[in-house]
Amino acid sequence: MVREYTKVNQLYRWRLIFIVDRILFRFFILWYSCGVLLVGFNLLPSWLEWANAVFLIAAGVLGGFYFYREYKIFGLLFSFFVFFSTILVEYLGVQYGLFFGHYFYNPDFGLYIADIPLTIGTAWLMVIATTHALVKPMALVVKQPFFQWIIYAIVGAFAAVIMDLILDPVAANVKQYWVWHGDGLYYGIPFSNFVGWFFIALTLHALLWLGVRYLKRTKSYHPYWHSRMVLLYILMIAMFSIIAFINNIFFAPLLTIVLMSALVWVYKRTRRSQ
Repeated sequence: MVREYTKVNQLYRWRLIFIVDRILFRFFILWYSCGVLLVGFNLLPSWLEWANAVFLIAAGVLGGFYFYREYKIFGLLFSFFVFFSTILVEYLGVQYGLFFGHYFYNPDFGLYIADIPLTIGTAWLMVIATTHALVKPMALVVKQPFFQWIIYAIVGAFAAVIMDLILDPVAANVKQYWVWHGDGLYYGIPFSNFVGWFFIALTLHALLWLGVRYLKRTKSYHPYWHSRMVLLYILMIAMFSIIAFINNIFFAPLLTIVLMSALVWVYKRTRRSQ
């Protein structure tokens, strides 16, 4: 009798967890759809600018949920680490021009701490979570653990840079969320920005894989969140590409879509083989 009660209790618990996860993801999809329409076609009124911050927070929360569901307490702690460490890195970038080049954030870009929007931490969490889900199967093609780690970290860093190839031109040149001091060949963005993105993503991915290996979870895939993280990676690039096309920016979205498509193709091939 006790055993049956425990099984029913556990079943209701899992159903509740699944319902919470579905509600969270569907809320994001609703907010995302409204954002594509309002931001993409410049229909967002000034009094609704706070919706941009909610969008980035929601995207980061999805990434955090994925890490927690997949890796439990380690995933939760790693999510907080990504959030706070990237805010620190961005602070050093704004104050001293380290990592990315010289730039500053627009004052209306959400809540701030030390001249850095808190939403930047959640945005980085989304980037690391989505690229982790996308690249993880590719690393497992290699059998030797050390080379798994190297391939995962490098390809994960490239996947993050691919996303930034469309994020930065739109965020800086179309929406003016941040402003660069100086110039660069790629839509006025300094090359150091992409180098900084690569090495920061490389470091975070390298640390994440060490933790995943320690947990012996390199071959596990969450049945609900893993595929949705890959979808989120595609959706983010699609949204910024749409905004770019509407504002007569063509090379950045085309380049990003081609590179993203290649990554997704490799992801699907390696996922099927497992």
